[in-house]
Amino acid sequence: MRGVSAVGIDLGTTYSVVAAVDASGTPQVLRNREGDYLTPSVVFFDGEAPMVGAAAAAAGALRPHDYIELVKRSIGDADWRCVTAQGTSYGAEEISAMLLRRLVDDAAQQLGRSCSEVVITVPAYFDDARRRATADAGIIAGLDVLRIVNEPTAAALAYGFGEAVGGNRTPVTLLVYDWGGGTFDVTLVRIAGNDYTVLATAGDRNLGGFDIDNALMCYVDERVLDQGGCSSLDSDVAELMLRERCEAAKRELSSAPETTVTVDYATSPHHERAPNHEQAQRRVPISRPVFAELTAPLLRRTEEIVAEVLTDARLGSGELSAVLLVGGSTRMPMVSRMLRRVTGAPVRGDTHSAVHPDHAVALGAAILADHAAALRRGEALPKNAQPENYSRPLSIHDVTAHSLGLVARSAATGAEINSIVIERNTPLPAQGRQRFHTLAENQREILVVVTQGEDVDPSYVTVVGSARIDVPASKDSVEVEVVIGYDEQGLIGVQVTDADNGVALGEFSIDRQANVDAAELTRMRRSLQTLEIE
Repeated sequence: MRGVSAVGIDLGTTYSVVAAVDASGTPQVLRNREGDYLTPSVVFFDGEAPMVGAAAAAAGALRPHDYIELVKRSIGDADWRCVTAQGTSYGAEEISAMLLRRLVDDAAQQLGRSCSEVVITVPAYFDDARRRATADAGIIAGLDVLRIVNEPTAAALAYGFGEAVGGNRTPVTLLVYDWGGGTFDVTLVRIAGNDYTVLATAGDRNLGGFDIDNALMCYVDERVLDQGGCSSLDSDVAELMLRERCEAAKRELSSAPETTVTVDYATSPHHERAPNHEQAQRRVPISRPVFAELTAPLLRRTEEIVAEVLTDARLGSGELSAVLLVGGSTRMPMVSRMLRRVTGAPVRGDTHSAVHPDHAVALGAAILADHAAALRRGEALPKNAQPENYSRPLSIHDVTAHSLGLVARSAATGAEINSIVIERNTPLPAQGRQRFHTLAENQREILVVVTQGEDVDPSYVTVVGSARIDVPASKDSVEVEVVIGYDEQGLIGVQVTDADNGVALGEFSIDRQANVDAAELTRMRRSLQTLEIE
């Protein structure tokens, strides 16, 4: 590896991957201390000592109450807490920081030097609170977070790099279908040299391989009950064992037409794994058609999101160059079949192609990290074994993943509504404006509440910021114009003017939400430094 010590981190819901750019300028995935490319995104507490990765997964099978998985689904949720057996409480950012510290420590072993500069990826459909929380996790881990980048955009970077290395300079329009362990995203990206322009994005942050496993687990458990066995869903240990075997069966069905799930259980009604309890076993065969039927609703949901993105981008017939598969859930053969049927475009990204579905996001993040770190130092980007235009800075043009709006009162009903000002998938930077009237005679101020989300009901959107603005008193209703600006870094600027005379009434800016303040971040960072993470 060359002088720049930055790495790209795909901080996944179920597995995480780290990559870096080598001396020739080629991104490479790094192995962890066990020699694997994928690190399970799980934490196990042995007393107060945290374990991360494969060892944590093995220990968690025996003591599931001390085992934490799927923390990415809770990042940005200030109410989520994990409490150890000794009573120590951690938030999702702190648990994520433990994962990040372990990932970077393993990368440093592979690189032969410390590497604190990182680019971390997030699902495109994450809102600002979750993006900020991910960056905070990096800070708690003691890292210098160069940038937070969307996972599909990072995958597109890896694809574009590979195409350019192969000599393809033709602009392409790529649909990135990213179905991982916990989240799902679809993003349309137009690639022209080093310019990456996002056309549209949509997704579901609670749709992933974990949900596929749940469907299979319920089916297997019902078949075991039909055979006179006991349910595995009444015991944490038995449920975790069933999940592991169903996940293995899911992987086998990617290459085999049929497999069998073997379920072991104790005849005790509590399913305790104790020597005095008699053990029993049931075998449940699973064929591809059965598996396809079980997961059809989940696949159909992804198909709906694909159609939504294609519609939002107004893409004409034949304009889509290729579909790029990203994430472990895309290994299911039915995914490729559905995408060929829906898009009519070639599908790239199986395990035999240049861009591995498990590695694409980390590789793209590494490319971006290499550029960002080199530019920060004023270093020239190398031209070695890479495309000619790789020595130019990358240009990424994104869109709003969620609508921005304002809470107002309906003139017809008086009820509060979410009035959308900037539609989702608007290119950044973006600006929108709307006019509103005061509600009462001689009203002295208005409360400007900025939201993020698509629903008209304020209960189903996220409030990202608010401010009170003075208005001139009047016996008549005062009309004000609110202008919202959204820059490329996610900073929201709000200006309020008197619509009648154009006089400015006030302005404020909204940075990304934070669950913890600077002092708390510092405390968490120092606390994590005292822990030895295995």
